[in-house]
Amino acid sequence: MRALPVADPGVPDARSPLRLLCWLAARAWPSLVAGIVFGVVWTVSQALMPAALGRAVDGIAAGDEAGLLRWSVVLLVLGLVQAGTGILRHRMAVYNWLSAAYRVVQATIDQANRVGATLPRRMAAGEVVSIGTSDISHVGGALEITARGTGAVVAIGTVTAILLHTSVRLGLVVLLGVPLLLAVVSLLIRPLHRRQKAYRDQQAALATRAGDIVTGLRVLRGVGGEPVVSARYALQSQLLRERGVRVARIESLLAGAEVLLPGAFVALLTWLGARFVLRGEITPGQLVAFYGYAAFLVSPLRAITEAIDKITKGHVAARRVVELLRLRPEIADPAAPVTPPSGPGELVDDRSGLVLRPGRCTGLVTTPAAEAARLADRLGRYVDSVDGQDDVTLDGVPLRDLELATVRRRILVADNDAVLFSGPLRAELDPRDEAGDERIMAALVAASATDIIEALPDGLSAPVAERGREFSGGQQQRLRLARALVADPEILVLVEPTSAVDAHTEARVADRLRSARAGRTTLVCTSSPLVLDRTDHVVFVRDGRVAAEGSHRELLAGVPAYRAAVSRAEAEDEQAGGVAPRRETAEVRA
Repeated sequence: MRALPVADPGVPDARSPLRLLCWLAARAWPSLVAGIVFGVVWTVSQALMPAALGRAVDGIAAGDEAGLLRWSVVLLVLGLVQAGTGILRHRMAVYNWLSAAYRVVQATIDQANRVGATLPRRMAAGEVVSIGTSDISHVGGALEITARGTGAVVAIGTVTAILLHTSVRLGLVVLLGVPLLLAVVSLLIRPLHRRQKAYRDQQAALATRAGDIVTGLRVLRGVGGEPVVSARYALQSQLLRERGVRVARIESLLAGAEVLLPGAFVALLTWLGARFVLRGEITPGQLVAFYGYAAFLVSPLRAITEAIDKITKGHVAARRVVELLRLRPEIADPAAPVTPPSGPGELVDDRSGLVLRPGRCTGLVTTPAAEAARLADRLGRYVDSVDGQDDVTLDGVPLRDLELATVRRRILVADNDAVLFSGPLRAELDPRDEAGDERIMAALVAASATDIIEALPDGLSAPVAERGREFSGGQQQRLRLARALVADPEILVLVEPTSAVDAHTEARVADRLRSARAGRTTLVCTSSPLVLDRTDHVVFVRDGRVAAEGSHRELLAGVPAYRAAVSRAEAEDEQAGGVAPRRETAEVRA
């Protein structure tokens, strides 16, 4: 038995939920087959015990001590086999559950890494959370039940054969009664399937809303929207409760049927067997065996109904997993990737005419301002042109002809949508674990973030909460900038890196950024005069095309549209007197 999780989970079959379940079963077939074999031997050994007990009773009635001893030994052997195979069956069942669950976890994580930014645009956060919490467990349960479910079917077949050999009429009761019981139970499966799906959808929607509320709590408090949002959440929560009750009603009927129907079946077999004894058609030992069969059949019948329930839940869960696995990234690797030239090269955006020359710190001002973010996405190949024209090229090679891993390694786009992850601060600033303390501290100095570290009792070893919520907006921005500087990519694109800090801090960052990126290509998308005045070169993009280039002071003097674009930020600096916060609203804690 291999250790879990396995190193290579394989490529999942996402064509349908059933195919996904079959793929999981095929990947774990040795343990699955072993579990089924042990399950069959376990249940059949139980099914044979009433027959051996009946023979022993007949031996007592006939005074056959040798026969009594012989069948007593058979009972002992059957008990030992049952105990041993029961342990092995359970071990295999748990392994199958874990194997399926781990493979789904690995497959979904790999898929999330592949689709990247496509995932939050195509699937709500609550859906992903539900897949990672409940759906994985249900998919594992569908494989776990195979051992007991198969064993139950074989055991019922064994008991039916024994009864037919002993009494045709009793055997026919079992042969016809079991399918009838399963047909009655199956009437509950379709509505259960439908209600479980509705409950699952509402649960994911509620989880998504909860995440949105937590993320925007500060804004809600600021605008006084907490009561309205709380009322909406309470309404959706009650809707989830109602759907949960509807699921529980069907599940309660199913659970009742698991007890009532087999119990009624046992009573019928016992009554018929007693009548046959009174008429002399069967022996007392056979009556004891029949009662044992009837009592035993409760367990496999319940196992079959449980298997139907678990497989149904597994199918519903597998459908959700398949929806995630079917997502395709909006940006994919080319069929025949080109080997990029070595060494730094010019990064050129044909659509706008922007040219980033190696080793220079370039400022970018756009009108409208939103064009800067769109241009940064093109430079980092987070979007592609629809018609294949107006490509972004690196040293003459279109980015769409390079592997995505190459583009991500050489070009880093750092914007204010990037989040801080939970964990040690050192791992947050250096996710690849490649930089030493000296390099990390140099990046913190350049980002004017050393005061953040000094205020933490454990320094770089301090834990970071989810999304860095213990830090203010300006502190988060400076830590994100430090993380980008630690990565030290060949080309770094910064989008408004100082929009949430005060004028003093912004000036320090602007002074230090160029020296920190010496010899590397850097693009700073900003409208801040403090930052633009400290760059090597400034490019002004108007209506999607480069309108002017030069130093900040040259453009101020000679390009009225550029002057208008940055004058508002400059006026804010003058009004703040270089002391008060200019755009530090995020620094104020709620």
